Amino acid sequence: MIDRKIYRDFDKTLLFIALFIFTIGLLSIYSATQAKGLPLAESYVARQASWMAVGIILLAIVINISYQKFVDLSYPLYFINVVLLILVLAIGHVRGGAQRWFSLGGFAFQPSEFIKLNLILVIANYVGMKRASMGGLRDIVIPCILLFIPFALVILQPDLGTALILLPVFFSILFIGGAGSKYLIAMISLGILSLPFFWGLLREYQRQRLLVFLNPNIDPLGAGYTIIQSKIAVGSGGLLGKGWLAGTQNQLNFLPERHTDFIFSVVGEEWGLLGAIVLTFLYFIIVKKAFTIASLTTDIYGKAIAVGIGVMIALQVIINVGMTIGLMPVVGIPLPLVSYGGSSLITTLIAIGLLLNIGMRRSRF
Repeated sequence: MIDRKIYRDFDKTLLFIALFIFTIGLLSIYSATQAKGLPLAESYVARQASWMAVGIILLAIVINISYQKFVDLSYPLYFINVVLLILVLAIGHVRGGAQRWFSLGGFAFQPSEFIKLNLILVIANYVGMKRASMGGLRDIVIPCILLFIPFALVILQPDLGTALILLPVFFSILFIGGAGSKYLIAMISLGILSLPFFWGLLREYQRQRLLVFLNPNIDPLGAGYTIIQSKIAVGSGGLLGKGWLAGTQNQLNFLPERHTDFIFSVVGEEWGLLGAIVLTFLYFIIVKKAFTIASLTTDIYGKAIAVGIGVMIALQVIINVGMTIGLMPVVGIPLPLVSYGGSSLITTLIAIGLLLNIGMRRSRF
């Protein structure tokens, strides 16, 4: 039996903003793909809408079950997700040199998207259980193992972008959980010092992406082509944009991956600087609400989850927008709720559901 009193703290604004951002995404996906001439039932818009329907159902389920139940299930879910990450390396679908997807009836399922949220839950579970003794070195060994396993599996796909998201999320939750600052700083410093070693582990196309970030013109028709076209698209939008369906870089097919990783370029070209600012401000509100929920929550589990989700969404937005305007290397991070892709959309909606859940129950634990 659901206690209806908890709905007094239901954050309608958070849900509305998420739905509004999705609507912007749907319009942008249509603009980016309508030239393909697919029947409506087979179009990218129809597929994204169907994923949205699934995501809304899951969001409704999530908000009606205490978030503590999901914390309790975090280790079994983590085990299942790790198994899926192993399986995708063995039998997954290869696309663009990466093996990240399972193909299911015309839809692609990406386990690495779900591990971001799963890691938040399992680390929140750990710091909650150890909240009275998180200051020692021994207390961060198990969390490091819990991070390393999916991190290594995601790197092997390879999916550098998702792997990079896992690290700040991990450290933010440990910090909130009371882990010793000197150990966290030491781990971060060690990671920075080991970057030359990881350079040798990167695939050739990943190295090329990092090099063209420094100078796209070293390979303008190859690895640098997308970022050059993206910057042209965003810059040509001006203050108010060219209008929906009127972006030349988009409609004339100059911009690759414009319905997925580079969809912000479509927004910038068609809606201009003003539209881009509005979109980023909406994300800012979501992230701010996540940290506000964390600050108002006395329960360490809820606090850790809310902070982890806030950091996850903020990083995805910063990295995606940064790479489309040339301020960050291209690492294949989708724009939450906007980029085409069911796995990312559903993961984000579940994350929004958890934020709503914690906000509704923040005074009950």
